[in-house]
Amino acid sequence: MTDASPAPTSRRARVRAPELIGKGGWLNTGGRQYTLADLRGRIVIVDFWTFCCINCLHVLDELRELEEKHRDTVVVIGVHSPKFVHEADHRAVVDAVERYGVEHPVLDDPELATWKQYAVRAWPTLVVIDPEGYVVAQHAGEGHVHAIERLVTELEAEHEAKGTLRRGDGPYVAPEPEPTALRFPGKAVLLPSGTFLVSDTTRHQLVELAADGESVVRRIGSGTRGFADGTADAAAFSEPQGLALLDDTSVVVADTVNHALRRVDLVSGAVTTLAGTGQQWWQGSATSGPAREIDLSSPWDVALFGGRVWIAMAGVHQLWTYDPAAGTVEAAAGTTNEGLVDAPAAEAWFAQPSGLAATADRLWLADSETSALRWVDLDGQVHTAVGTGLFDFGHRDGAAGQALFQHPLGVTALPDGSVAVSDTYNHALRRYDPATGEVTTLATDLREPSDAVLVGDDIVVVESARHRLTRLRLPEEAVRVEAVAHRTRREATEVAPGEVALDVIFQAPAGQKLDTRYGPSTRLLVSSTPPELLLSGEGAGTELSRTLELDPEVGEGVLHVSAMAASCDDDPANEYPACHVHQQDWGVPVLLTENGADRLPLVLAGLDA
Repeated sequence: MTDASPAPTSRRARVRAPELIGKGGWLNTGGRQYTLADLRGRIVIVDFWTFCCINCLHVLDELRELEEKHRDTVVVIGVHSPKFVHEADHRAVVDAVERYGVEHPVLDDPELATWKQYAVRAWPTLVVIDPEGYVVAQHAGEGHVHAIERLVTELEAEHEAKGTLRRGDGPYVAPEPEPTALRFPGKAVLLPSGTFLVSDTTRHQLVELAADGESVVRRIGSGTRGFADGTADAAAFSEPQGLALLDDTSVVVADTVNHALRRVDLVSGAVTTLAGTGQQWWQGSATSGPAREIDLSSPWDVALFGGRVWIAMAGVHQLWTYDPAAGTVEAAAGTTNEGLVDAPAAEAWFAQPSGLAATADRLWLADSETSALRWVDLDGQVHTAVGTGLFDFGHRDGAAGQALFQHPLGVTALPDGSVAVSDTYNHALRRYDPATGEVTTLATDLREPSDAVLVGDDIVVVESARHRLTRLRLPEEAVRVEAVAHRTRREATEVAPGEVALDVIFQAPAGQKLDTRYGPSTRLLVSSTPPELLLSGEGAGTELSRTLELDPEVGEGVLHVSAMAASCDDDPANEYPACHVHQQDWGVPVLLTENGADRLPLVLAGLDA
């Protein structure tokens, strides 16, 4: 349906917005259930997200300033659309909303009903609805908030003039705070004194606990989200995660949402910054150099290996290193493409590496989005021990080739050469033994374990969603668990065998144009799982449209599409226009059927005509 009223100067396409529905109901509204009609007169930004997705977490952070600046005209609505089975658990969504400091209403949509109505294909996706209830823009991926804010300003002026803008307080109602010593702790490290240092992620602090794992010795950080060095009381973090001993007197901290590495002096508690600028790394940014001058992207864990601090750079699907002696950082492994590809370090693909553990000859990593356990050898070769890709997960023990995890966030080296995996979304502690190639379950009934620390014959687990450390005796025998296997909850897109037109839709935001000063400003990379699915059309190119040929003998699989477009302010008088990179990776499950579509549109920014 299109609007018949006079169009604004920039002539935007408008489509009536489908209703917001979700079986899980509304959060952050004080118990009230909302419809779009209740929000009429406000500019609504619908954020389709899922709490496992690092790009979704980036968008939550990007939206904070826009929400504050336009709080009387804009209502952000998060629609939680799960990828993993655990993410369809309503209690888990409630936890995630608090864990990540979401300060707007959230609709829990475990069956993807609203996702399907809006034809969303990627996490995250942002949809802008005008005050009259029409969709006026859609953006996939992160980095679009500058364009959305420009559109919001236009919509405010347009609907103020028409009398269709309604200002006032939004529907957000903050939940009551819970009085626990820790709140969604992320990682822990055993200190030389026998105490534990824990990243108290949601409260933006580090907490030192006594050897009993319960008594608070001290807190480091003000507890207010920020980025500031200083004394233990004055320093500020933003959702810190990984911790590792640099030496007997200091700890390095992965300060995740500040995109930085911090150092804590264990004697004084003073905090300094080792690496990062506080700004998020984007394609085209430097990947090596003086540590304080290089942008990072959501460092999630750290570990010492080979004389350097290795960083699980979840935000760009890579491993980086920090050299304490030289004070430099550099990208060490991964291409920034999201997926599971074993190869020499520079060619390997990761998917949100989130947990690290070092032994003498291996760097183990929990690769969360592929539900995989992987490792890097001393020669820089990347290997996979357990895991098959982005869409298969579950809880299955046995031979590593068929065993399954569900979004693990932590890995811990054990004295016998095996590793314990904090299998987060299975609420379990698992074990992989390289000597036998077998996966077993050590413990269950753990609530979102995100890390574990070895203490003598015990293993102390960070039970993130129970807000505590839990001490377990390492069992001699594994727990028997009934095997389950899952695929992502997204339905496959039915496409025709043979030729299919892939169209990535990108419309430069108002007042901008594609940046062609130094050559093509767009890039498209296509591959598939299995590789045999694509008879032609794979590889990299500069056009955002491409003809794919799909093998009817294969029948189904996943198309991996990565698109990038760079746009700059369109002002001839400005010698140095502001430029922005728009980027998104899609994993599209496809099923080949005779009546399937012969065109596959993926919206990067704009609307598909």
